[in-house]
Amino acid sequence: MKETPGRSAARAVVVGGSIAGMLAAAAVKDHVGGVEIIEAHDLPEGPGPRVGVPQAAHLHLLQSGGAEAIDGLLPGALDQLLAEGAHRIPMTTNTVIHSPEGWYRRWRRSTHYLIAASRDLTDHVVRELVLKDPRVRVRPRTRAVGLLGDRRQVTGVRLHGDGPGETELTADLVIDASGRASHAPRWLARLGIGGLRQDRIDSGLVYASRIYRAPVPTRDWPMVAVNADPRLPRPGNAGGILPIEDDRWHVSLMGAPGGRPTRDADAFEPFARTLRHPVVADLLAHAEPLTGVSVTHSTANSRSYYERLASWPEGLVVLGDSVAAFNPIHGQGMSVAAQGAAALRDLLRNGPAGGPSAGLARRAQRAIARPVEVAWALAVGQDIRFSTTTGRSPGPADRLLHRYVSRLSRTATGSFRAATALTDVLTLQAPPSTLVRPGVLLAAAVGPLRPQLHGPPLTAAERHLLDTARKRPR
Repeated sequence: MKETPGRSAARAVVVGGSIAGMLAAAAVKDHVGGVEIIEAHDLPEGPGPRVGVPQAAHLHLLQSGGAEAIDGLLPGALDQLLAEGAHRIPMTTNTVIHSPEGWYRRWRRSTHYLIAASRDLTDHVVRELVLKDPRVRVRPRTRAVGLLGDRRQVTGVRLHGDGPGETELTADLVIDASGRASHAPRWLARLGIGGLRQDRIDSGLVYASRIYRAPVPTRDWPMVAVNADPRLPRPGNAGGILPIEDDRWHVSLMGAPGGRPTRDADAFEPFARTLRHPVVADLLAHAEPLTGVSVTHSTANSRSYYERLASWPEGLVVLGDSVAAFNPIHGQGMSVAAQGAAALRDLLRNGPAGGPSAGLARRAQRAIARPVEVAWALAVGQDIRFSTTTGRSPGPADRLLHRYVSRLSRTATGSFRAATALTDVLTLQAPPSTLVRPGVLLAAAVGPLRPQLHGPPLTAAERHLLDTARKRPR
């Protein structure tokens, strides 16, 4: 068999069989002799639930920036997702969003998109494409419990599996993609690397989610979202409906301290009616619940600044939620992990042949931090506006920025230029700094060019479908 250019006999070990872990394996597999994924649980054969992913119960979406990164790492991934029932939702053409500044218009010209599917389906498609490569294998029911090596060079991992005692697995490159529960800070401390800065910004939001049988065909159905308004003297609450495979709606409701949703199924739809607009509740009134209510309190933004450490060992890279985990309301986690994996792939592709080179790990950690920084600025910038948030309070610069972004958001309700600029950033395809370009500043100064909408911009066809569903016996 002809060897792929750039490959070597080097071995990479990935800690964690999550989407981040699978994408990390995809990033390095063409540049090493083999990849071994260490996973604490068994992995499902098909699009079933994966143990250790409680967030899968809540709605997930891929921003176009993340979707394109995944398709670059795994060519054909988006086509397979769509073939298996995922939805490609053009923005803002097929999004019905009530922002604090008003309803966004559904502009006829689409500039971006979302990929909407259950987390189980997205996991399955990514996992299937990665594990199709014989160079990648999974070691299930095994936990990584430490690193081999020293403060200059990581040479592998210590493992604990089904049997007694620990084993050692040597590697030329170790990638920690184990998620929010990552032990990397402790492992580094054991190697003598300290001084890691970590932030935790928690808005106190609680998520409650369930899946419904949609009362209408979901192909080309819009995403619907009612966002919280931090300016109101009430607990911030929000909610959204995402069309997913098999004509289902994935519904998530969120509430801050003083107004949180619960596991009570009978209280789910009444809570939806407490949002700033009743459109979510009105839609659910015609849908059939298929599951109970799942609740999570794990919505804090947390970040470890590995890229700022004075020293960093060769042979170690940290990726995905292990670096930064975001409040799920912002829909950034999978996309940021994909962009981080793509950055690692690019460094390997542009580096010398023969596998990981000197300095790769440090360069990779800095490259991974770039998409993290964009998403962090967006998530924290939103969350610190709520009075319930702990970990950081808005300063004068934050308040000035919030006033500008609020004006730009209001402008976006009636300006295609402003709406496109915001969407560029929200879909992780442009940094927040683009919002202060001269053309965008001018649009914000002029304000909306069209009057504000007074209700959700559902099309005539969508209203007809709902009217038909309303008349069906339940």
